Amino acid sequence: MKPEQLKQFFDENQMGSKGALCVGLVVTREAIERGLPIDFSTLLTENRGQVRILGKGPVQKILGDHGIARVLAEEGGRTNRGNMGLAERYLALLNEARCSKDELVGIETWWIERVRDFFAGKPLVMKFDPSKSIRSIVRELIEVAEKRQTQNRGGQIVGAVLQHLVGAKLSLIIPQEMIAQMHGAYVADAVSERDGDFSYGDAVIHVTSAPGEAVIRKCSRNLDDGFHPIIITTNKRVTVAEGLAEAAGIANRLEVWDIEQFLSMNLNEHGLFCQEGRKEMAARLVEAYNKIVESCETDPSLKIQVGMR
Repeated sequence: MKPEQLKQFFDENQMGSKGALCVGLVVTREAIERGLPIDFSTLLTENRGQVRILGKGPVQKILGDHGIARVLAEEGGRTNRGNMGLAERYLALLNEARCSKDELVGIETWWIERVRDFFAGKPLVMKFDPSKSIRSIVRELIEVAEKRQTQNRGGQIVGAVLQHLVGAKLSLIIPQEMIAQMHGAYVADAVSERDGDFSYGDAVIHVTSAPGEAVIRKCSRNLDDGFHPIIITTNKRVTVAEGLAEAAGIANRLEVWDIEQFLSMNLNEHGLFCQEGRKEMAARLVEAYNKIVESCETDPSLKIQVGMR
């Protein structure tokens, strides 16, 4: 297979996300070990609901063979249903090309380079313009995250950014109590038994970019347990969360906050309502955010770089 064919497949299928990279690695390694052609059905679980060979273990084994110790994806892309179709299309490409073992070894090395590119990914940029409101600066950052998520389908970029911004802000106010509560964005979704993303006093905070019935059910459980639930989401999703809460009969018993207002209020208040104070607090927020990403996430491109104007 010619390198340009692989590059074209990579671009057309938007394979820059960590889950898609896992697909490229494990399917290529399976082809190396078994030879081609391979019947795609043999790569599936018994119920045909997932790609059997996907998972953190197999992915990390391949990375380790190339001297990479960092974790690419906690679930190895296995739980993303979109990866099944991607794996089928990629295997079809390899089968059609009838790649030899030596060619496949070279292809695996090509995927490893894409993983290295991923780990060296550029951070999100927050443009801090003193002439703009904190709300508009946060809104622009969320829009940058939304654009990147669109380009990396199947990712959880916006949700991760929201969660870690909230965690960073809370850590500046109540640092010791918040440290133990930091966790990866994927973990928050995966552990359905979790009361919320953060808790302090009698408050339980749920951070989500797409509020749905599941989070409302959690809020109802919080209320039953004597806690005060708070939902923090994007500006355009506030009305969605409020509507769901209204339908569930709990609208007057929980808070629904817009992430822009949540951060703006805090940065202005703790920055003593002056330009230099807001600038200092924004820098501290980003620093705390980046530390959380370093400790909880495997994707360094989730970090934020402040661009000053």
